[in-house]
Amino acid sequence: MIELGGNITLVGFRDLEPAELIVVKKVVGTYARKMSDTVESFENLTVTLKEVHKTPKSQKYEIHAKLLAKGKAYNSESVDRNLFVVLDSALKKVLTIVSK
Repeated sequence: MIELGGNITLVGFRDLEPAELIVVKKVVGTYARKMSDTVESFENLTVTLKEVHKTPKSQKYEIHAKLLAKGKAYNSESVDRNLFVVLDSALKKVLTIVSK
């Protein structure tokens, strides 16, 4: 588990390459800032990475994003072969749900 600031938690990201982890932190941080600007009572954001169907030259990433705001949990998940595409997709879904 990796904590960014006091209200962002990354779970399952320890095995990534350092360069990938830097990009992940920047993407998650940007979305967290958008969420805290959009939602009045932003509490925390948890992003969980799971590797699925891992084979030597191919794997899929599953991302679960959970936002706690206003005492409520908002969840989304996405699956893709590209880590950054799936991360963006899951966070964008949560932002869309909470913005309604």
